[in-house]
Amino acid sequence: MKYFFSLLIFCSFSLVLKAQTNAVKGQVTGKITDAATKQPVDYATVSVFKAGTTSPFNGVVSDPKGNFVVNGLPVGEYSITIDFIGYQKKTIDHVTITDGALSKPLGNILITPSQSQLKTVEIVGKAPIVENKIDKMVYNVANDLTSQGGSAADVLQKVPQITVDIDGNVELQGNANIRFLINGKPSSIFGASLADALQSIPANQIKSIEVITSPGAKYDANGTGGIINIILKDSKIQGVNGSVNLSAGTRRENGSFNLNVRKGNFGVNAFFNGGEQINSTTINTTDNLSYSKTRDTTTHLLQKGNSSFTRGGYQSGISFNWDITKKDQLTASFGYNHFENHNYGPTNQETTIFDIPNNNTISDIRSLRNSDSRFTGKYYDYSLSYKKTFEKEGQELDVLYSSSYGHNNSNFFQQQDFLTGGYPSSGSQSTNPGTDHETDISIDYAQPVTKSITIETGAKAVFENINNTVVTDTLANGLFVPNSNQTYGFNYNRKVYAYYLSATFSLFNDFINGKAGLRDEYTSTSADFPGVHIPGYNVIAPSLVFSHKIDQTQSLKLSYSYRIERPEYRDLNPFYNISDPHNISTGNPNLSPEIGHNYEFGYNKSFANEANIYIGAFYRHNTNDLQSYTTHYDTLNIGGTQYTNVYLNQRANIGTETTEGLSLFGSVPITSKLNLRSNMMFADRITTNPGNPSVSGFTYRINLNATYQFAHDLTAEVFGNYNSSQRTIQGTRPVFAFYNLAVRKQLWNKKASIGLTAADPFSPYISQKSTTVGANFDQSNLREVPFRSFGITLSYKFGKLEFKKDKEKEDNNDTPAPDSGGSK
Repeated sequence: MKYFFSLLIFCSFSLVLKAQTNAVKGQVTGKITDAATKQPVDYATVSVFKAGTTSPFNGVVSDPKGNFVVNGLPVGEYSITIDFIGYQKKTIDHVTITDGALSKPLGNILITPSQSQLKTVEIVGKAPIVENKIDKMVYNVANDLTSQGGSAADVLQKVPQITVDIDGNVELQGNANIRFLINGKPSSIFGASLADALQSIPANQIKSIEVITSPGAKYDANGTGGIINIILKDSKIQGVNGSVNLSAGTRRENGSFNLNVRKGNFGVNAFFNGGEQINSTTINTTDNLSYSKTRDTTTHLLQKGNSSFTRGGYQSGISFNWDITKKDQLTASFGYNHFENHNYGPTNQETTIFDIPNNNTISDIRSLRNSDSRFTGKYYDYSLSYKKTFEKEGQELDVLYSSSYGHNNSNFFQQQDFLTGGYPSSGSQSTNPGTDHETDISIDYAQPVTKSITIETGAKAVFENINNTVVTDTLANGLFVPNSNQTYGFNYNRKVYAYYLSATFSLFNDFINGKAGLRDEYTSTSADFPGVHIPGYNVIAPSLVFSHKIDQTQSLKLSYSYRIERPEYRDLNPFYNISDPHNISTGNPNLSPEIGHNYEFGYNKSFANEANIYIGAFYRHNTNDLQSYTTHYDTLNIGGTQYTNVYLNQRANIGTETTEGLSLFGSVPITSKLNLRSNMMFADRITTNPGNPSVSGFTYRINLNATYQFAHDLTAEVFGNYNSSQRTIQGTRPVFAFYNLAVRKQLWNKKASIGLTAADPFSPYISQKSTTVGANFDQSNLREVPFRSFGITLSYKFGKLEFKKDKEKEDNNDTPAPDSGGSK
């Protein structure tokens, strides 16, 4: 793995030299503008035709500011066409490239809106599945068939550089400490239970997934793994339109409704969705062997049982967008999320204590444990944002206020009845209600200095308050009575104040494009839990990214970012989950932030037949590494109650972690009907823990997606995924392999569709075997998880799309925007 960077850099720069040698420097540039509103038109198609031909020779799409550059044009005469849905096609003839004038600027090109409103529209063009941009990779979900009827967790399994296990745990380039956002904003739904939050978001509600492995200074420094931004569907097209999606299956069912209304300069987007994971039963076998301190006795605990599991939830939201003037925009949004899970079942237990020197069994006790645990979360997200643009292109001011309020409730019940030994029954029940409230206030400003340099700056304040209470009852003489020693409260407050400065620039006649920044964050923390003291700390986080466009089809990127990982609600909560008295888990309020240094080097290449490849090497080094750690106790005192033969799992700051890896993505149209797409990741993770030997664990993830278009309205897809096993600091994590099948038929001029899906149709269970090893114990766990499912999906799009630019927008702008002082 240590040779990946050297090899990749050598190969990439070889390509650079070759490309620079053979490059043709002729180019055509321009800017596309709406003739009525004078606003730039993004994603318009620019096609280049050789004089006298009818097939395009080259072409691009305009960027968000309407600009375009077509490179690689030999000397000659061309015709240029500008085309975008809702506009009349524009043709520019007699565009000539000569040896003396290799660059042909076309200036500002005005295109005229169509005068008639379109009752039905068939959009032929579509965004590529994966887009590789200078600061992020974007996965577009619209044409992902095998995820239809699934959740955000199912979509993430297909995103390059992301790994998802069977329980919904997510890693980005091998790091699980990820900052999740929804529409660019934080939400408390991710704090308490990430897996439940991802399962509550239907796949058909997602527009795209943005993966940001090296975030710039504008982003919060939180998240050593990087940022995953889930973009939900909305619409800013004039008119009334929406969609209804329904799915039913043997493992999951959900439904969603979207409504978009826009008239003139005002728009409303609303949605509601809900889903449920149908009750399934997992078979569990755990084999535990521990040693006494003198290692003269062993305790063998064998647990065999099954657990039934259900999960469900719903979401709703509404947003309002008002273009006050052409340069002033106000957006307000509100969202409500609710999800819950329920896990219950019996477990047979046998505990055998063996005397090694005397080769004698000291005791053999059998018992039956019944347990029941529930989690419920309710979350409110609301935001208000203001955006102002100025006469000078690229000059912008953004102000954002967002707040997220979460109410969580965890509770458990467990009772052990002894079948031998004559011991009385034991048990406990506990409830843990809590809240997580976060408020963010930010202001961002961008100022172009020259054509090739833009300065960005901004400030942000984050206020987070976590509090919860724990009430526990203990079984005594057949009755549950209050246990004051396990009843307590916990309050945790965190304030983060940040300022950043960054610059976007071009060097050496656009040979190198870059972005450099510095972010300063000060964190103040207080907690009123016994034994907890966390001093304030300041972090200065630099970031840097360079990109080089070899030609219109090839680019290189090199980046570095400094990141931290602040503990989340689920990491800090000191609540003891004793639903299994032998396997107890709890949070740790004393956690310190993890520090990360992330390096990445990548090469991207696109081809004329729409094929695309991406090769990226990455190196990550974390200190104060946040990981789960298991410790065995012969006896553990929790609030005055003694528990025996306990395996305690808790998050801790453990030494350092270094990950080196290679990420590959490829999309290849084999024929006009068959397309193959693959993601691969290979990584080696080395973890060091003071006082213990370092652990090296190699892992790889490979998946393959094949899509076949039988007809213009019938498509089939096959997706297979393999996550290898990997050594961890205390053992091994399991292999996870599965495959999905899907077919979709579009109806009624593509307004409706029906789809069929299947996951692992010939295997009722997926086996998950993991091990955990400590100084005085060995533990192995085998789970048989039901994964096979069959489903049907239905979708319907309704409404009329109006692509005509309405005059009302201009009529509402009677007063021109004030002069910002910038030059035009």
